[in-house]
Amino acid sequence: MRHLISSRLAPWSAALFAAAVLAGCSRSEAPPEPVRSVKVMTVSASGLQSRYEFSGEVRARLESRLGFRVAGKITQRQAEVGQHVQPGAVLAQLDPQDYRLAAEAARAQLAAAQTNRDLAAADYKRYQTLREQNFISGAELERRESTLKAAQAQFEAAQAQLASQGNQAGYTRLVADVSGVVTAVEAEPGQVVSAGSPVVRIAADGPRDVAFSVPEDKVASLRAGTDVNLRLWAGNTELQGRIREVAASADPVTRTYPVKVSIEGAAQPPLGATVTVMPQALSHAGAQVIKIPTSALRQEGKGSAVWVLDRPTMTVRSQPVQVATADGNDAVIAAGLAPGMQIVTAGVHVLAPGQKVTVWQEKTSAVAPVATQDPGKPTAGAAQAATLTR
Repeated sequence: MRHLISSRLAPWSAALFAAAVLAGCSRSEAPPEPVRSVKVMTVSASGLQSRYEFSGEVRARLESRLGFRVAGKITQRQAEVGQHVQPGAVLAQLDPQDYRLAAEAARAQLAAAQTNRDLAAADYKRYQTLREQNFISGAELERRESTLKAAQAQFEAAQAQLASQGNQAGYTRLVADVSGVVTAVEAEPGQVVSAGSPVVRIAADGPRDVAFSVPEDKVASLRAGTDVNLRLWAGNTELQGRIREVAASADPVTRTYPVKVSIEGAAQPPLGATVTVMPQALSHAGAQVIKIPTSALRQEGKGSAVWVLDRPTMTVRSQPVQVATADGNDAVIAAGLAPGMQIVTAGVHVLAPGQKVTVWQEKTSAVAPVATQDPGKPTAGAAQAATLTR
């Protein structure tokens, strides 16, 4: 009997087991996509606030690198960095001994040439008298005249040589040719320098410029004569300037174009001061553009995109945009958006195309109204305190 019951229940057990296995293998339905809460903003045009600024340095318009006109060994250097000098002030001194000896030799040669010239002149005068008495021929007198002319030429050459050697000796003293400030010293006593080697650098007194550099894509907008706003780094003093010179070629190292701005007005900043340069030709302040927060941007492929809200369906769609530049903490959009569109500004990285969203509303805390008390009527606490006092 037990065997009969077991044989009848076996097929039912197998069927129940198979049904349980199939139920366990079946996939459950995915939960619905949650409705995200996002912040949105309406796109509109607004004015630019930022402008191009460059860092510049105040320099003298005329800066000379002075050196000796002759070679020699420096024995003294009177100039110091920061010293203000006047024209004729001695800046450095070479050893003049060799040039003095050369001048003495030239002076001796001049004396010898003068003696030869005087002798030739006296000889010519004597032969001229003999020719008048017909004691000599005219050819002999011409030879004496030629000798006198040659002696005179040698005398003049010796004079020039002496003057040249005298100048060489004078060139051993390096003197300032303008009034200004010594900005650099490039040689020290004991150093042997060649002719023309820079020894002292002087920034001449007078007008000053602000030198700065601009990249290649901005140099075409700058022209000589255009106005520039200047701001000193120390003190934030505002100055006005005008572009005086734009380099025709780029710097070989930085690949930027040097620009010089003349400072207008009587106030001249100190040499080497740092200045913020704001060319008006590159300023677009006030121009109407579309700006959005940088938090609204996301990377899509090789470009940028934003989520645009579709109000009727309360879903979002991806909109590619082209970013032109930055204006403070906002991104300036060149293409892709139009005024009136609503875009998502927060939560952009958790959205998907066609996803339903809700607009986040800031919660305002409800404050219970405070009941006003009649000044003449005591409060309950005051009445209780009065009772206790009694």
